[in-house]
Formats: sequence, structure tokens, C-alpha cells
Amino acid sequence: MPTGVSVSETGRIFINFPKWGDDVKFTVVEIVDGKLSPYPNIEANTFNPKFPDEGFLSVQSIVADGAGTLMWVLDTGAPNFDVPIFGGVKLVAVDLKTNKIRRTYTFKDDVVLDSTYLNDVRIDLRRGASGTAYITDSSITGPGALIVLDLSTGDAFRILNGEHSTSVDPAFIPKVEGEILMNRYNDGTSSPWQVAADGIALSPNGKALYFCPLSSRHLYSIETDLIFNENINNRDLENYVKDWGEKGASDGMITASDGTIYAGDYENNSIRSINPDGTMETLIHNPRILWPDTLSIGPDKYLYFTSNQLQRQAGFHKGEDLREKPYSLFRVFINKEPVKRI
Repeated sequence: MPTGVSVSETGRIFINFPKWGDDVKFTVVEIVDGKLSPYPNIEANTFNPKFPDEGFLSVQSIVADGAGTLMWVLDTGAPNFDVPIFGGVKLVAVDLKTNKIRRTYTFKDDVVLDSTYLNDVRIDLRRGASGTAYITDSSITGPGALIVLDLSTGDAFRILNGEHSTSVDPAFIPKVEGEILMNRYNDGTSSPWQVAADGIALSPNGKALYFCPLSSRHLYSIETDLIFNENINNRDLENYVKDWGEKGASDGMITASDGTIYAGDYENNSIRSINPDGTMETLIHNPRILWPDTLSIGPDKYLYFTSNQLQRQAGFHKGEDLREKPYSLFRVFINKEPVKRI
């Protein structure tokens, strides 16, 4: 089942498949002539436990950099949401012109915890000597957080660690396809399914970072200048977070060039738009939109998104897998440009 999609500045389409129990031959692919081709090659999609930083293990997200230069690949290093493999959790920059890996970033154990599950990433090439990456930690067993990575030095740090804005909303009860979504085990027992910070989007000018827990309907943001303000203690950043109100329960989000934010609404088979003035509306609703995950805007002014039937997995239905292949990649014309980050 797919999670990520990214459309490059020249219209190339890339998809990723995390290892959640399916037989995943290639965790990152490019769609070439209607077929899936391992990207950037088979070797990059072959994981070697002896050299965990050299091959993809379980990729959750892929993002074109907005400058036509790099494809950023976020490897969770944690198949089936297990404890991440040290060195296997990485952000990889692939040159879109040569299709070769340019650089790999790994993380220290005070940044990627035993409970960490890296989910989504946004790149701002204008902040710092070589740019900055913002990554969500959508843990299901530990604190949610945002991870900030300096692409020049490779240094990274956690912010909003375990704070309200990156954590599961305790009052949130997800209902998908007419049923409360929760872990349902073969022995008849059940437990809540709760996921922390997940969706993330960056304003066109890079000044605002938007994010949301998966187990919440709220949209949050923080001014990026505050993240790097040495006069503000990391523990105090939550005081500067803005709550935009309920937008629906979302997995992925993306920003258009005019500042409009698009977000999935997995409870209602919909895609929502959050306008620059803060008003919200439904862009499209269709019963075939079965768990919209990652979103991407192409140069053709279409919004692309995957629909992966996440809610039909066996773990939610006492061991019975209700997913129906094929999975879907949709697009809808929005007549808006993707953000160019140059």
C-alpha cells in the first residue's frame, strides 16, 4: 500500500511503499511509461543490515525540493512501526538530474528515540547555508515532536516534544466508513489507535510551519523564525503555537503557491482546503477517496494524492484484511502552482 507521492518540477511522478507487512519489493519507485520502476535504482532499494545508512529500508515519505534539483527520501528505518534501526533512520537527497544519491543524513539517539516514527518532511532551501528540513515524529508509543535538521551541518534537534500541539487529542475518536477506528485483535479485545504529529506543510515564504497530529482534527502552526530565536527556550515554544481550529482529521498536507493549504479528511473521504484568510472548505468528496494520505502539487496545476485504504488493514478488523486492490493515485485540477523554493 502506498503512502507518499511527489511530483517533480518537470512532472515526474514518484511513489513510496513503506513496509507494513505487505511484500514490498521496492520502497521507492518512479512511474515510467505506466510502470513502477525502482528509484533511483534497485541497489538503493536493497537494505543491508551491516550498512543501514546505504539502502532504503521502509520509506514513508518522498518530497521534491521545489527547486528542480533533489528528491528527498525519508526512511523510517522502522518496518511495521518497530523500534527504529540505528543508522537506518535517514533522510536521503537524490539528484533528479543524475538519479544518484547526493547525501545521506542520519540522526543521533537523542533526536530519533526508540519510539520515533519519522513520517513526513518539508524542505526550505532558503534557511541556513544549505537549507533546513522539518520532519514529523508520529510516534504511536512515545512523544510526538517536530525534528529540525540543518542540511549543511547535519545537526538536528527536537521541538515541541510531547507538547499538546504534537500529541494525540485525548478526546478524539476517529470514525471511518461508519466505524470507530481502533485496534481490534483476534481474541476480541481492542485498544485505541493513536498517532502523534503527522501532516506538515510550509508556507510559500517559509515563515510559517503548519502541522497536525493524525489523531486530531486541529491544524496548528508556528512561525519558523521563533524556532531559531536563541532568546526563546525550546520548552517555551508551545506558547507560540497557533491553533487554527478544526479542519478535519488529516494525514498529509501540502501548500500551494498562493498560501492555500490542502489537507486530507480521512473520516469523510474528502480533501479540504484552508484558505490564506483561515476559512476552510471541502475541495472534493468522493467515496473512492479511501484514506487520502500524502498530497503533492504538480507543474500541471493538479493536486495529486494517494488513497491507500489504511483503515481496512487487518489490525483494525480482528485479523481480516479488507483492503481491495488496486490502490489509487488520484489527481484533481486546482489551477494553482506548486511552491518554488529557490
